[in-house]
Amino acid sequence: MDHFEYRAGELWADGVRVGGLVDRFGSPLYLYAARTIDDHIARFKAAFEALDPEIHYAVKACGNLAILQRLAGLGVGADAVSIGEVERARLAGVPSERIVMAGVAKTDDEMAAALDPARGPIGRFNIESEREPARVDAIAGRLGVRATASLRVNPDIDAHTHAYTTTGTNANKFGVPIERAEAVFEAARSLRHLELDGLHVHLGSPIQTIEPYERATRALLALIDRLEARGDAVRSLSLGGGFAADYESGQAPWAKDYARAIVPLLEDRARAGLRIAFEPGRTIMASAGVLLVRVIDVKRTPTKRFLICDAGMNALTRPALYGARHFVWPIEPGLDATPTARTFEPALAGGDAIAVEPADVVGPLCESSDVLAVDRKLPPVEPGAVLAVFTSGAYGMSMSTTLNDRPRPAEVLVDGDQTRLIRPRQTLDELLGPEVRALDA
Repeated sequence: MDHFEYRAGELWADGVRVGGLVDRFGSPLYLYAARTIDDHIARFKAAFEALDPEIHYAVKACGNLAILQRLAGLGVGADAVSIGEVERARLAGVPSERIVMAGVAKTDDEMAAALDPARGPIGRFNIESEREPARVDAIAGRLGVRATASLRVNPDIDAHTHAYTTTGTNANKFGVPIERAEAVFEAARSLRHLELDGLHVHLGSPIQTIEPYERATRALLALIDRLEARGDAVRSLSLGGGFAADYESGQAPWAKDYARAIVPLLEDRARAGLRIAFEPGRTIMASAGVLLVRVIDVKRTPTKRFLICDAGMNALTRPALYGARHFVWPIEPGLDATPTARTFEPALAGGDAIAVEPADVVGPLCESSDVLAVDRKLPPVEPGAVLAVFTSGAYGMSMSTTLNDRPRPAEVLVDGDQTRLIRPRQTLDELLGPEVRALDA
């Protein structure tokens, strides 16, 4: 569900015509619909209302300060995986106590900055290894603060996502094997400046089915019972994130579908005082954003039609890295070529009146992997047309690069009929200036 729709043959973002935004801000351009973000948070809260959960937005999905600020205003905390993301959350107004810091390679400096007494220690670390509790304890003691942490448990559950986004099996680098959890808690009992009182799990992303969450929840509840029988208090349980998003219309389960399976397993524990937490990112931001690119040339070979655009994998890496499939369509297709749904076999409002044919939507980089869509059925497109790459609000801008010295896109937030530039387009001086100044130093 989002606030992007075609009206009279043109794409609108909430109350604003998208074509006018490209005229004003140029391309490539990331465009976000603020009300979609609000709606997704509201739906997530309503779905899990019975658990009264803490929600920590995964900053890595899309960390623009204006978006984090909006989420903070909705009472949402932050899930950070670096001190840079912790700093983003703090700058956006997220209270330190509502920030959780994960990551498999936290440095001592990062831990110290996260526990900074002057700014207030973060609410919780997610511990990723058996050595980490002692390191956090030593740093907290040096700073004169007390740290709180959850142990990230790896339950060896395959959520059947892409190999690069699976995180909960024994083949992955994340967390501590579940069979070692009791030993970690036992060792932590002697620590004076760290309280290890929670469990955390994250299985990967995007997870299109409910069953992996059920299995993980049952495994962690059984672990809680074993820990408490040994005298260890477990006060917090985070099921992480990884919930799916609609890359095609109707592809992903709704938050209420996940909740229907998860809530009954946790309701009694939550009533007894166990704090439940989630770390959604993609499911909040993916369909809240589109990437807009301009077609520079249309090239034909004996076997292919190429739509060559002013951005590709430098702006949106997911298709090249994961083979991800995003719905792509012109922003001004006209009434007959308006898609009735965002599917990779699109039905058009004009029926068979418009001939669609396969095309590769590609970027300007000197890489054959520089693709946004491959063999995708699209209507006739001419140079100068602007294409929208839908469901690109998560892991789009945050994974962008400056490969071939191409500056990063601008970002714009639409709220009703109001428009706000939330990140200016990177300039060549911003890209090259630090090196030039280093040469002159």
